Amino acid sequence: MSDQNPVFIPGPTNIPDALRKACDMQTLDHRSPKFREIFTPAVEGVKKVLKTTDGEIILFPASGTGGWEAAVSNTLSPGDTVLASRHGMFSHRWIDLCQRHHLDVQIIEEGWGKGAPVAAIEQALRDDKQHKIKAVLATHNETATGVRSDIAGVRKAIDAAGHPALYFVDGVSSIGSMDFRMDDWGIDIAITGSQKGFMLPAGIAICGVSAKALAKMESAKLPRTFFDFQDMRKSYLSGGYPYTPAVGLLNGLAVSAEMLLSEGLDTVFARHYRMAEGVRQAVAAWGMRPCAESADLYSDTVTAVVVPEGFNGTDIVTKASEKYGVAFGVGLGQVAGKVFRIGHLGSLTDVMMLSGLATAEMAMADLGYPIKLGSGVAAAQEYYRKNRH
Repeated sequence: MSDQNPVFIPGPTNIPDALRKACDMQTLDHRSPKFREIFTPAVEGVKKVLKTTDGEIILFPASGTGGWEAAVSNTLSPGDTVLASRHGMFSHRWIDLCQRHHLDVQIIEEGWGKGAPVAAIEQALRDDKQHKIKAVLATHNETATGVRSDIAGVRKAIDAAGHPALYFVDGVSSIGSMDFRMDDWGIDIAITGSQKGFMLPAGIAICGVSAKALAKMESAKLPRTFFDFQDMRKSYLSGGYPYTPAVGLLNGLAVSAEMLLSEGLDTVFARHYRMAEGVRQAVAAWGMRPCAESADLYSDTVTAVVVPEGFNGTDIVTKASEKYGVAFGVGLGQVAGKVFRIGHLGSLTDVMMLSGLATAEMAMADLGYPIKLGSGVAAAQEYYRKNRH
């Protein structure tokens, strides 16, 4: 695959040259004052992107999955009950992680194409008279189905039920690309990674942690070593790590946060909405539809396109890769083969997006899909022309 072509997967995303250069640095003593000049701006920049003034930022050398593990292992004990809805592959994987940590997961099953069921979550919490549920888990952006959940709505449900549970949110494929408000939405642990909205290589798990969550560390009994918040916080006091950090990636993270903040978060979110809506216009012109069941659920970072009966979405991804050197995402779990995914987050522009749509059309035409070449591209062009600002 040519490295001249952008990728259209929902992460890892394209890396701007400025961030590639920021990560490409000579070895640095991570216990020296020089490291603090990298580390402090990275932490402060991430706080602003997460929109938190009260939360602490903890950065692990890991991916988003490490952030999931850190969230549960620092705040919960074996046998604790957590509440989660399963409506896609990544909500499923977080549930699986909790079960492997010997947590009792109360699962609300929801259709793949729907978001976190706010009313059902509220009812489950109201029914929990003894407050056995210690944490509520929500996936902001279900990357497998292209579905955005109502994270503020889940917070309101917790409050309406008068329940003291912690609130953990997977923002891996949303933070830095879609509006995210850690403080306003009362999130106790927000989780993301370096490889999506922050436009960096994978390698940093980002956790925003509230004071309420930090207080739970005193009684949490799940084992933790590498992902121990306390060890990290003690080392942070001297501007360092309890072990070797990913120095180059942290330098890139500081630059990435500055890039996002300089563009303006509202502008970043508007750019992602515009790119996403152009893709959705193209999908409609192809006679297809997103996997997300209604417009209020549409993700602005990834669209899972439902392919016609008798076709396999994975074939589109394979054809685009092998013939045209362009990457799209395959369907996962319950929607494997039923969809292909177009990522539209991170370092992308309208013009780059048009090249991805054109490639998808060529791959579909090669496979005998009932589409007209140029139809989706033209629909997206019309939208982008009329919605530049």
